[in-house]
Amino acid sequence: MPIDGAPSAPSPHALRARALMPNDPLPGVKNIVLVMSGKGGVGKSSVATNVAMALSRAGYRTGLLDADIYGPSIPTMLGVTGRPVSMDGKTIEPLARFGVKLMSIGFLMEDPKAAVIWRGPMLHGALQQFMKDVNWGELDFLVMDLPPGTGDVALTLSQQIKATGAVVVTTPQAVATDDVFKSVSMCKKVNIPILGVVENMSWFIDTAGVRHELFGKGGGQAVAEFSGAPLLGQVPLEPAVREWGDKGTPVVQAAPASEASKAFADIAERVVLACEAAHGEDEAGPTIDRSGGPGGKKRLPVAK
Repeated sequence: MPIDGAPSAPSPHALRARALMPNDPLPGVKNIVLVMSGKGGVGKSSVATNVAMALSRAGYRTGLLDADIYGPSIPTMLGVTGRPVSMDGKTIEPLARFGVKLMSIGFLMEDPKAAVIWRGPMLHGALQQFMKDVNWGELDFLVMDLPPGTGDVALTLSQQIKATGAVVVTTPQAVATDDVFKSVSMCKKVNIPILGVVENMSWFIDTAGVRHELFGKGGGQAVAEFSGAPLLGQVPLEPAVREWGDKGTPVVQAAPASEASKAFADIAERVVLACEAAHGEDEAGPTIDRSGGPGGKKRLPVAK
């Protein structure tokens, strides 16, 4: 369905692919979307999970990587407790739920309540394994749920892969946006394109139908203007998002007619369009002919 007069998102078969870095660990993934925020507690994992689910429901081959090593949430939000296995002794098969491929450090821990106490190099190694040694296969979108802040994870990813871009999550109040601005600044410094901003918990509607803006208003738009990227959507504060997330079924799957689910579906469509626009900018740059002859013509964008 078109949004705000924009064309409909392209079909999975028509999607363009990101440029690959040398030795890219995810050559079969067309789009890598980083979901991030400089602030904890803004519902970043809920946004990542439900946007990934909305993309899958729209027909796109989708994976979800829980890159929050210290606080993995994806196993709980998707109700997955299994342990990944290797079929060939070389690569790990991701788990799956509702058609979405999944990987999280939470799947590998004996005790889900135990703390991960690692220094930076160990975290770096785990992320590399989750990208290089997991058999993601061919995907249209790999959504990565990043930890809060501007630390090692985002820096590692900026060096290892060419992400299509980042979706920045905030809530409306200044105590959140003040930290989110720092996340936007980091993206600009390490050349991660910003696809757009999601404002979560934007308002609450009580049983009498009265709308309450519990955390103020305007924060998402302020972050969008600072980042020079669009406000992809505003997600209302609904108990169903928390309730279904705790039960292991994203609200987009459990209650697709809810207002929050509709917001996530619209955001997912806007993410697709933003990714396509980002690829258009990449294609404006030079290319290298690696055809090897007329029979197998292939032109690859030059990674900047």
